[in-house]
Amino acid sequence: MGHLSSRRIVPVHEHLRDQVAHALRAALIAGELLPGMVYSAPTLAAELGVSATPVREAMLDLAKEGLVEAVRNKGFRVTEVTDRDLDEYTEIRELIEVPTIARATAVASPEALEELRPVAQEIVTAARGHDLIAYVDADRRFHLALLSLAGNDHLVHVVSDLRKRSRLYGLNRLDANGTLVDSAEEHIELLDLMLAGDIEGARACMRRHLGHIRSLWANGREEEAAAAAPAATPKSRVR
Repeated sequence: MGHLSSRRIVPVHEHLRDQVAHALRAALIAGELLPGMVYSAPTLAAELGVSATPVREAMLDLAKEGLVEAVRNKGFRVTEVTDRDLDEYTEIRELIEVPTIARATAVASPEALEELRPVAQEIVTAARGHDLIAYVDADRRFHLALLSLAGNDHLVHVVSDLRKRSRLYGLNRLDANGTLVDSAEEHIELLDLMLAGDIEGARACMRRHLGHIRSLWANGREEEAAAAAPAATPKSRVR
């Protein structure tokens, strides 16, 4: 394979399992590990420059998150995300995040909100620089920090799990067609609305943002299907 060579890990830190899991998530985001494909722990370990044990442990962590599934005597298969999965994840996120953002807008201090502006800008900078790993990291920190301002840590944990299961899909295609920057800039718009105390505006922006993300996923699916479809051949003229 060789496609993970740039992610080789030097085992100098204590939590090697966590480092390997982070590297594998990054490979999933970047499209280096493909849905439906089975990867063995020894092969991935060789590419990452570590032993097979922390790779197996990290893969078990990813399996708990629903990102991979164990295949007996072979390794781990990257989970395929269906359109129905994406619809359901988005529906649950909307049910949770839209009212929570409204609540956070009402109770959060301007200082706490303003502290998140550099993170919102990180998202835009990463999108413009085609850095998907930095994009996902900043996007996760921004959204979870906003939700935490409403004061419900269990809610934040639920949304974090949903994001792991859904936000890995299709970012490379969104980046390629230039739509990722538009989605990134919505984070700054949302923050400005919250700072202005515009509860209804923040609620609407959050709903639109989640819907925008889902439509981008759908468009990515359509483009992928169109690219995979064989070219139509002209029908023979009847004589």
